Amino acid sequence: MTKKEIVKTISEEIGLTQLKTKEIVQKTFDAIVTTLVEDGRIELRNFGVFEVKKRAARKARNPRTGAKVDVDEKYVVTFKPGKEMEERVRQLEEKDRQGRLEAEQQSAPPQQQPYSPPQSNDGPGYPSAYPSPPNPPSSGPGDYSG
Repeated sequence: MTKKEIVKTISEEIGLTQLKTKEIVQKTFDAIVTTLVEDGRIELRNFGVFEVKKRAARKARNPRTGAKVDVDEKYVVTFKPGKEMEERVRQLEEKDRQGRLEAEQQSAPPQQQPYSPPQSNDGPGYPSAYPSPPNPPSSGPGDYSG
């Protein structure tokens, strides 16, 4: 969403002109930046905390050449979302997870049972579809010839 879209949405909800709403939105953004520069921190309840932090100098690597480079210390703006925002994002994650599970269940082929041949009492481990092994002929007790 762009600032222009924010202005349009707020203008329609409140009933102000887009010009007046744009002025209010810009003043709000300006106040946030001014407070960050002067105080280093601004807390917007139920939204989050913007804070200026100093990032220490460090060694880095140029991804193209692989050469080591020095990165100077610098100030960066960080944002920590408030509890309400965190909760609403978690709800969005949960809805997304539920939607993916439902889509997977609808598109997945039915589960097939692994093949197991029919069993019978023809002998241990021999299914009825196969003949039992023949007994070897014997000429009598003690005949070990073969």
